[in-house]
Amino acid sequence: MKVAVIGAGMVGASAAFSMVMRGAASEVVLVDRNRALAEAQAQDILHGTPFAYPVRVTVGDYADIAGAGVVVLAAGVSQKPGETRLELLGRNAAVFAAIIPEVLRYAADAILLIATNPVDIMTEVATRLSGLPPSRVIGTGTMLDTARFRALLAEFLGISAKSVHAWVLGEHGDSEVLCWSSASIGAIPVMALARQHGRPLEDADRLAVDQGVRGAAYKIIAGKGATWFGIGAGIARLVQAVAADERAVLTVSALTPEIEGVRDVALSLPRVVGANGAGEALWPDLDESERLALKRSAETLKAASDGIRRP
Repeated sequence: MKVAVIGAGMVGASAAFSMVMRGAASEVVLVDRNRALAEAQAQDILHGTPFAYPVRVTVGDYADIAGAGVVVLAAGVSQKPGETRLELLGRNAAVFAAIIPEVLRYAADAILLIATNPVDIMTEVATRLSGLPPSRVIGTGTMLDTARFRALLAEFLGISAKSVHAWVLGEHGDSEVLCWSSASIGAIPVMALARQHGRPLEDADRLAVDQGVRGAAYKIIAGKGATWFGIGAGIARLVQAVAADERAVLTVSALTPEIEGVRDVALSLPRVVGANGAGEALWPDLDESERLALKRSAETLKAASDGIRRP
């Protein structure tokens, strides 16, 4: 499958590189208003193909994305000193207002994958600007947060992260909800398994995991300025699920008609992802505190979305 990546910065380039390493696409086209950057990234990634998969990696303009099955939107602007979050959101919405018509002009049948932050609100913006069904506009959402949750639980218990089933829902951000009540290893609830292993998850342990998940991005940003490898790998995983029509269950963001009384908000739930995009949402069993937290997360996103200046 041909994939276009709009925005050749570190996130876009890492996504393209991960697709090559994973063999998730047959062709990757990088598009950026800084043509020299896109050309350099494409060449650098192409030189890695002999060690991975024979993916065609090129640089182009919007016309060159024709035929793409997926278009990754990784373009956006950085926050200026003194600029509010809502002002930044307004500027990124304006960026999408310029990009999305060009994408639809040449790749009208593509599924849009949104990686630009704040990803939930930008997913809603992209859905409204494009007029596409919500299933065809997918935000990376809490994919990475879910991976972090599973990795930390696996580390604590000494078990492969691939055997951990646990979800992070809601916002990709401070109000996200770690679903402890439904977390499991195989068919065994994670709390019961921890007791079996002689390592019960005490309140302090759970707090450390929670803080590790919520604070991961802040720690990485403090050390190197931004995150890109993890989200790049997540984007490649999403592309693979679409290309292979896997119907894989992934925590991705999409415009949701109603959740816990909050209407028309984009946030993450476990969704079935395949050739037609993000299909039906699956609803984990939540305890009362998790349901209230998910409602607060939805309200937080809704308030931010309602406050931005529309392009």
